[in-house]
Amino acid sequence: MKQARLVMVWFLPIIVIGGLFFPVLGYLVFAMMAFFITLSFFRGRYWCWNLCPRGTFLDIVMPKVSPNRPSPKLFTKKWFRWLVFTIFISFFIFRITQTGGSLLAIGVVFVSMCIVTTIISIILALTMKPRSWCSMCPMGTLQEHMGKIGKKK
Repeated sequence: MKQARLVMVWFLPIIVIGGLFFPVLGYLVFAMMAFFITLSFFRGRYWCWNLCPRGTFLDIVMPKVSPNRPSPKLFTKKWFRWLVFTIFISFFIFRITQTGGSLLAIGVVFVSMCIVTTIISIILALTMKPRSWCSMCPMGTLQEHMGKIGKKK
């Protein structure tokens, strides 16, 4: 598993930096989302803790500079996590509708959302625990929910 994480961690700079020059790289975000949503039916938040490029970055790089302070309990409250999910998804949908269907512009939306969430995760890691973002990550919230649906079947 450690080798997979060392491979996955490279997707973050490829998308965040490379995506600024080649917005089509944003479709890697789409591909990862499709994969982890499917995987979550069977394995819950397995992606988050084992394969997520941002989570791996936060695990490898941020402990060196993080004060390791506890995250606010608010971050783990179900209503707060769904609020963050709703805000991010609403903003994402709004941005997609503004693209006019341009495939390049849609790639820019995926890249920019990845950049924004990465900046937020770094700020949180610099002020709290390295993986503070993960406790309220919109995609982690969705994966957890999908995992519960998968268990009911």
